[in-house]
Amino acid sequence: MKLGFVSDSLGALPFATMLDHAARMGVQGVEVNTGGWSTAPHLSLAEMLRSAEARRAFRTAFADRGLDVISLNANGNPLHPTDPAQGACLRDTIRLAGELGIKTVCTMSGLPAGRDGDLMPNWVVSSWPPETQTMLRYQWEEKLLPFWTEIAALAKSCGVERIALELHGNQCVYNVPSLLRLRSMIGPVVGANLDPSHLFWMGADPLIAAEVLGDAVYHVHAKDTFLNAPVQATTSLLENGSLMDIQKRSWSYITLGFGHGEEWWRQFCYRLKMGGYDGWLSVEHEDVMLNSLEGLEKSVALLQSVMPKAAADYAPQAI
Repeated sequence: MKLGFVSDSLGALPFATMLDHAARMGVQGVEVNTGGWSTAPHLSLAEMLRSAEARRAFRTAFADRGLDVISLNANGNPLHPTDPAQGACLRDTIRLAGELGIKTVCTMSGLPAGRDGDLMPNWVVSSWPPETQTMLRYQWEEKLLPFWTEIAALAKSCGVERIALELHGNQCVYNVPSLLRLRSMIGPVVGANLDPSHLFWMGADPLIAAEVLGDAVYHVHAKDTFLNAPVQATTSLLENGSLMDIQKRSWSYITLGFGHGEEWWRQFCYRLKMGGYDGWLSVEHEDVMLNSLEGLEKSVALLQSVMPKAAADYAPQAI
């Protein structure tokens, strides 16, 4: 496996400084945010698409430090009913990945409205009352499937081989069954960006998810979640309080090792290997309590101590 981080983890720093820290920490690459829910402080999609010189400079900045571009990340809601810019961001990100020769793009499935004419996305997470099923049919059959059929064709024309969908709340694809459902409809260009932090707060088990997904895991975000048991006992894990008010929340994103310890992350890496994954672990730092650089350094150090690096070479002796 190889180790890197999401560029927005150090979003307050200039591009060159962010890359200098990556090289200093001993990671092998950086995943770069391009827009959507990110202000994309380290990359301008419009400029990069327009200018071959900008693309060369971008590549050179990585190469001069011995770093790889892990992937481009267009996380957001590309099916938002009133914000077409998010879908445009994904399309342009795929086009830019093609220009740069990058084979993996990270994004989310998108979440449309619950019916034609509604103005806001609608996440259905129960099977009752019965109108929920009508909403789901509309979202999947009339919005999600046509959109991803188009995106898969665009990816193929640009030479992008893997679109890694983050299993994230408030998206049509948010767990293992929904990812496998869309993959069965669209084909193997669609896979999972497996981020344990979201599965934790939704009540799933990332260890089992890693094994079940197997070769459908295209990318991994390394992010942890703090489960605040005293609050959870009365509010459940359905939480809509401020992300900044950790004391009052039933769960919060946290630096690796502060929510689940080193032993859990060792097991996660091993389960990924059991499922056939030997790709990138990309740290995504979103801990509001710790300094961004300090939290990222702690997360990187933890993974460096537990992740497999070399190829397996054990074989029983012939006796």
